[in-house]
Amino acid sequence: MPETQHFQRFSRHPRPKSPVSGGSGAMSDDDHFRPKPGRIRSNGAKAGQAKSFLSQLRKIARQQQAGTGRNRSTQSSGSGRSMNGQSVVASGRGVQRGRGASFVRARNLSNGWTHRKAGSRRVIVKSRSVRAAGRSGKAGAHLRYIQRDGTARDGERGQIYSATEDRADGDAFLDRGQDDRHQFRFIVSPEDAADLADLTGYTRELMAQVQTDLGTKLDWVAVNHHNTGHPHVHVIVNGRDALDEDLVINGDYLANGIRERASELATLELGPVTEIEHRRKLLAEIDQDRLTRIDRAMIGEAEDRFIDLRHEPGDLRGQSDRTLRLRRLGKLNDMGLATEHASGIWELSDRLEPTLRQMGERGDIIRIMQQAHLAEGVERDPMSFQIHDSAPETPIIGRVIDKHLSDELGEHLTLVVDGIDGRTHHVSGIDAARVEDIRIGSIIEIGPPDSAGRPSDRAIAGMAADGVYRPSRHLEQARFDGQVPNGDYQGFVDAHVRRLEALRRAGIVERIDADQWRIPDDFEARAATHDAGRSSRANIRILSTFDLERQIGSDGATWLDRRLLSADGSDLSPAGFGEQMRAAMERRREHHIEHGDAARQPDGRVAYRRNLIATLQEREVARAGEELAAKKSLPFRKAADGETLTGAFTGTTQLASGKFAIVEKSHEFTLVPWRPVIDRQLGREVMGIVRGGSVSWQLGRQRGLGL
Repeated sequence: MPETQHFQRFSRHPRPKSPVSGGSGAMSDDDHFRPKPGRIRSNGAKAGQAKSFLSQLRKIARQQQAGTGRNRSTQSSGSGRSMNGQSVVASGRGVQRGRGASFVRARNLSNGWTHRKAGSRRVIVKSRSVRAAGRSGKAGAHLRYIQRDGTARDGERGQIYSATEDRADGDAFLDRGQDDRHQFRFIVSPEDAADLADLTGYTRELMAQVQTDLGTKLDWVAVNHHNTGHPHVHVIVNGRDALDEDLVINGDYLANGIRERASELATLELGPVTEIEHRRKLLAEIDQDRLTRIDRAMIGEAEDRFIDLRHEPGDLRGQSDRTLRLRRLGKLNDMGLATEHASGIWELSDRLEPTLRQMGERGDIIRIMQQAHLAEGVERDPMSFQIHDSAPETPIIGRVIDKHLSDELGEHLTLVVDGIDGRTHHVSGIDAARVEDIRIGSIIEIGPPDSAGRPSDRAIAGMAADGVYRPSRHLEQARFDGQVPNGDYQGFVDAHVRRLEALRRAGIVERIDADQWRIPDDFEARAATHDAGRSSRANIRILSTFDLERQIGSDGATWLDRRLLSADGSDLSPAGFGEQMRAAMERRREHHIEHGDAARQPDGRVAYRRNLIATLQEREVARAGEELAAKKSLPFRKAADGETLTGAFTGTTQLASGKFAIVEKSHEFTLVPWRPVIDRQLGREVMGIVRGGSVSWQLGRQRGLGL
């Protein structure tokens, strides 16, 4: 036995300062200790490694069990294995690292996960870790979309809650996780969630148990979703623990531990699943066009895709499972995914799993599209639904009827669009930042990605001499040609320089100095390839953020007005949204006649006011400016054409005529058409030239006194 000794632990306690100041005999607070007896420890070579007899016995038993398992045929199931009907936890690097590792080791000792055993309530748990979610803005985007309208039980906006608050402060939660290394996201979906008395209480109990398993308090919020056939919960956890260190969770705990706790709570509340209930659930899966539990079991037991289901008279319990599988195989045979070669000998198609997964995903999409229409009180034939796996080949124009996360753990969005062609379109994988202004009812156009080279690239290549492009030379040529719209020659050349700056960051061009850029011989091809790589997703253009009803009575220049002036309705379907468009255009036409902006001719045609679009836009901007002036207590002034505009860019406002930027000075403000390039200048001083209803922004220039 190694020699032991009794160690003492010391703790510092502040003591009152001595009234006597100075002197070498004064005792500082750092020298004041109070001993506390500690427990007996070993100081041998393996100090701290001693284990109880029970722990050593369990370890030996586990090793013997694992050795026996290696000599037997095993069947993989998730992250565990099944041996003699018992679920055994897989061991490896993930078992030893991170919070929750002790829980995983305990499951190794107790011979498996309880959620895999008969009678346990099924719960699906999906998890994801997102790095730097706070700094990249992904955390805020994800939180907004899980709270979107229509997710609550009553169809209203989802309500965020926490361990102690029924209405948690989402902004405060995001602020606390702003600088976290990562963020955890979970979706908890109990199979019998509809039978739980309180989904919020269930989630709080689950997270309390998770905190106990991880040994730390968690900073989390959650939102309940009732917008699908299976109620579920979105849980977001910030990436710091109670010690303000990076929260590291064991990989096996993420994969199975949370599911284990969720299953235990559901089973505790609803009771174990009875044999009758389990069979009823399996019977409901026989005719489903998706991958089912019966399919997974047969795939796991098949040898070289063959499964033997011949009758065994002595196996009465197995007869019930055999009947279920034979009925399911009959369905798969009709689908061309299984073949019976002899009585009871079936071959599963190698396309079985991917085909059923794809069919299940497609079925989910069709249900989502149907629900979007039913929310508006209409029904559409699913034959008119069109699902786009990539960017559409031809442009789609229509009204947004649904906007949701493509992957509920991610940030990319899916849009469901009721098109003017009479079809309903489903387009997924859209960057959330590109559709931030889109609302339900907005009118948009979705087209294929831009593949043609940009005119600015052709102009740069044409102006380059000996592989060098000079902005000053381009400016002289533009003034000589005199074909620049609105005569803004400097702004025209600046746009080309901004394009070169973007390509320089991509390593395509090189800046020699302020007036010289090195252009490669294959410049246009490389620039087009660069754009294609960045714009592989659908090209989206917002035609109007206002729905049809708001456009009909608007005093601004709406998308309906532009359609009226184009006099082309050949692309409007006689059914669906195309039919609604025709009715809306007729009502908008009557609105213009009533307000003197149009007149009906004797032959029945309608003549519109000259410069109708510009007139309506000026009218709306003037009205909106006066309304903002009342709120800001600052006078509004209309910007004149050709004026050099300066001031602070303080925000935007959305009008029927489009999106406008608010530019303020100390004594007044104005509204000018917004462009994406100005977004990064929010709160800063900007300068631009107003020409022809647009603004050429001159950003990043040094302005000062000059002669």
